[in-house]
Amino acid sequence: MSEHSTIRENFIHSWSAEILSARPLILPRRQFVYPAQVEEVERGALEVMVAPAEGEKFLATFALGFRSTAVPTGVWSAPNPDWLCALSGGYAYLINTQNPTEFTMLELRPVLEVLAASEVGLLLFIGSYNIIAWGREGLRWTSERLSDEGITGARIEGGKLHARGWRMMRDEEFDLQLNLLNGKVC
Repeated sequence: MSEHSTIRENFIHSWSAEILSARPLILPRRQFVYPAQVEEVERGALEVMVAPAEGEKFLATFALGFRSTAVPTGVWSAPNPDWLCALSGGYAYLINTQNPTEFTMLELRPVLEVLAASEVGLLLFIGSYNIIAWGREGLRWTSERLSDEGITGARIEGGKLHARGWRMMRDEEFDLQLNLLNGKVC
């Protein structure tokens, strides 16, 4: 496991997972590759052994997005206890551990930061320009374009996401607040 690969358990979950430093020599019977249509996934992929609440363990292989420490890699619990979120070099995957063929790969690439807003049941994915919120039932909202280049200093306080953005035409940073319930700027 890389020093930058972690497991973050901000939500109650029904599964357990282990991030592997390499592909096992003896592969388990159940194996899944995300995304399924990728041509070459082995090199630098995130390998995770997942034990769902029911059924046998499986190996989940997540294709690498970017080879950089500036983007997250690891496993996060999700608002739905049966779902697991994995990031591999800034590419975000959400999988149903009870039915691993059911998954979503987020369009936001790269994800630069992940925040758990457990008080409102959301996992937030922060990119350079906008934010995606994932809830118990799946995608909750996608914000409008919030910044011309970079959203920094994101923190959750009082049911809102507070962060800084940048306006290119004015060459200035500005404060922004986002309502976590609907993804609208306050």
